[in-house]
Amino acid sequence: MKKNLAILTAAVLAAASLAACGGQSAETTTAAETAASENAASEETAAEAADEETAAAGDLEKVSVGASPAPHAEILEAAKEAMAAKGYELDIVEYVDYVQPNLALESGDLDANYFQHITYLEDFNAERGTHLASAGNIHYEPFGIYAGKTASLEELADGAQVAVPNDATNEARALLLLEAQGLIKLKEGAGLAATKNDIEENAKNLDIVEMEAAQIPRSLSSVDVAVINGNYAIDAGLKVADALAVEASDSEAAEKYANVVAVQEGHENDPAIQALVEVLKSDEIQEFINTTYGGAVVPLD
Repeated sequence: MKKNLAILTAAVLAAASLAACGGQSAETTTAAETAASENAASEETAAEAADEETAAAGDLEKVSVGASPAPHAEILEAAKEAMAAKGYELDIVEYVDYVQPNLALESGDLDANYFQHITYLEDFNAERGTHLASAGNIHYEPFGIYAGKTASLEELADGAQVAVPNDATNEARALLLLEAQGLIKLKEGAGLAATKNDIEENAKNLDIVEMEAAQIPRSLSSVDVAVINGNYAIDAGLKVADALAVEASDSEAAEKYANVVAVQEGHENDPAIQALVEVLKSDEIQEFINTTYGGAVVPLD
């Protein structure tokens, strides 16, 4: 009897043990299945979000804009997020000269460009027969006279070499700045069409060296001083605060050399172009310009 009771007790304990093990295994399996299910759901949600983001990006309308590297392309980079919020993907195409971005715009390879001032644009149309127009004034870049072999304007020797841009509008602008410093005197009425042939008085017999605007910063060390476009000065690491002289904010140049967003005639009011102009004239971008360029680029209202 005692033997039978012992056997029965052992059997009950074994059954209980098996039941306990079986219950633990079931719970573990259920937890694993739940975790796997949750992971799968999480991955599916992430995939859906990624698809939605891709789809949203795909819905953005591309706007191709030609620009010089500095400051124009840099300003456009700062405008990308705001343009995306308006539904546009800003495609920035960089150029290192003043001719190709206008030809590309005229041919339809670009939707707009942002590198030039309005006077250059008007002269380009007249000379090349292109049909480009301004969609809006964005900023002004003061021209500066920078030291090369000579440290100051007062130290310029007789016959000193002065480099100036060789394109019509920018050469006149450089000569007007030299005149404002009392270094030369131009013929009356020469104005924005002036070339070195219009120099009426040149007390120091300055040798005016005309060269392609983009090349002047690279040639600075080989001339006494140079008059340099704002964008090329920035690109060369030159600071307007270090210039020997800078155009006055109330000068004729400040009015006539506003940098613009240019488009083909008839496209000035396209929604994408108006969005671009609005973003570039926004408080956010104006603050970016002021803090980044320290007076070398001046936003226009």
